[in-house]
Amino acid sequence: MVRKFTKHAWLFAVLTVLPFPCLAQDKPFVMPLVPAADWRQVDSHPLPLASVSNYGGDPVVEKEYGVKALELRTYKLGKKQTQVVVEPATDATAAYGLLTFYQAQEMTQENGVQLAVRDDHETLMARGSNFIRFLRSKDAPASESDYQALLVFVGGPKPSDSALKSLPPSMPSKGLIPGTEKYLLGLEAAKRALPSFRTDLLGFEQSAEVQLGQYKTAKGTATLISISYPTPKIARVRYGALKDFLGLNQDHGDASIYGVRHGSYVFLAVNAGNQETATALMDLFQVTQGVSWDQKYVSERTFTLQLVHMVLAIFLLTAFLITACVVVGVLFFLSRRLAAKFFPESQWGRTDDDQLIRLNLRF
Repeated sequence: MVRKFTKHAWLFAVLTVLPFPCLAQDKPFVMPLVPAADWRQVDSHPLPLASVSNYGGDPVVEKEYGVKALELRTYKLGKKQTQVVVEPATDATAAYGLLTFYQAQEMTQENGVQLAVRDDHETLMARGSNFIRFLRSKDAPASESDYQALLVFVGGPKPSDSALKSLPPSMPSKGLIPGTEKYLLGLEAAKRALPSFRTDLLGFEQSAEVQLGQYKTAKGTATLISISYPTPKIARVRYGALKDFLGLNQDHGDASIYGVRHGSYVFLAVNAGNQETATALMDLFQVTQGVSWDQKYVSERTFTLQLVHMVLAIFLLTAFLITACVVVGVLFFLSRRLAAKFFPESQWGRTDDDQLIRLNLRF
């Protein structure tokens, strides 16, 4: 037994000592996620909605997404400065809609920053309910690392989880041409995105939400449209109007439009070329229905913070009721005093002693 141990002792010693030089070489390595850059906001002032045209925007379209005013900010890094236009929209979906509306095919995704696209002139970003334009300076442009640091400094690397969950589902990715997906909430935006289509039939006045994208097909490029309505009944009526006025699912040559309805959704294929291609495109959508009796409420506050807010609300309500009772009592007392002084003969001005009935019973 001792001989066997002695025979293999050298192997045991090597295995014991080997980790130490490895550990000595295993130094901690930190990869910076955001390039270090000391950007500072040096100026900020509001602008009217009409001024969005100076930055490539359309005031009529912006109004459909809930934008009422702008904020022009100036950020500075040393001698370099960049202007940022912040456009508060109705909610996160409206800000996302503006991002898709202004996104062009030549734009590319910003590296390491979610929901942000760029070209040589600007970067577009959606963060919460804000649509943001980063205007590249032509005089003294910042380096790529400093510019990306500004993006993260202003909007962070990605939106919040609640904002991402509220966004509409993306269009099917198979065959989709990058930069062509649009999310439309109004008639004017639809007119610009679908210039040769009867957008008045889409039903924006009944809270329709439209998504579309350009898809590559064997015969060219087709437009796939998804229309979401609040209820299946509205979708059925709208689909009937589309069939009557556009002649859906009929062969009209290059002007043929094909469509199908699933529940509260209507799908259309424009310029597909034939029925088979249109059906293949519309089959990319998968519509499922479900019933949720108890939908979980997603809140930005933690449970402890919600509990503290509830207790404070109870105290405030109690203080309000007590104050109201005291005020009513004081007003009641003062009204009796004033009535007794100026209207002594009135019922309200008499004292309680004058109104009591005394029986003077004796036993």
